[in-house]
Amino acid sequence: MLSEHFKVRFYETDALKHVSNTVLVGWFEAAREPLFKLFNDELDLDNWPLILASYKVDFIAQIFYGQEVEIKTAISRLGNSSFEVYQQVWQNNKLCAEGHTTMVHFDYQSQKSAPIPAAIKQQLQGLIAHQ
Repeated sequence: MLSEHFKVRFYETDALKHVSNTVLVGWFEAAREPLFKLFNDELDLDNWPLILASYKVDFIAQIFYGQEVEIKTAISRLGNSSFEVYQQVWQNNKLCAEGHTTMVHFDYQSQKSAPIPAAIKQQLQGLIAHQ
C-alpha cells in the first residue's frame, strides 16, 4: 500500500468538532497522485489520461483536529481499461474511513475508454491489496 500523511487543518472541522465528511474525498484524491504519475509523470493536464467514474466513502469513526491522519492507498480491482482504488483513513492507529474510487483510462479525443498500457498495468498489479 502507498501511504500519505496529512495534518488535519482547523478549517476542515465542522460544528461537531470533527473533520467534515466532505474533506475525505479531497484527501483521497491527493493521496492518489502517485497513481496519476504512473499514467502522466508530469501531471500535464493538457494530456490527462484518466477520468473518475465513481467513488464511495464509508465512515467508520470520527476524525479530529490536531492529530495527523494517514491515507493508505492500494488497488482493489484491475481491469482492461479501468481500475478500482481502495483507500483508508487512519488516525491514532484507528481505521476511521474507507473509500473505493473507480478510475478509467480515457482518451479525451475519442471520448472513449482505452486499454491501460501493459507497463502501467504491471505497476498497478504490484499495488493490489487483498482485503
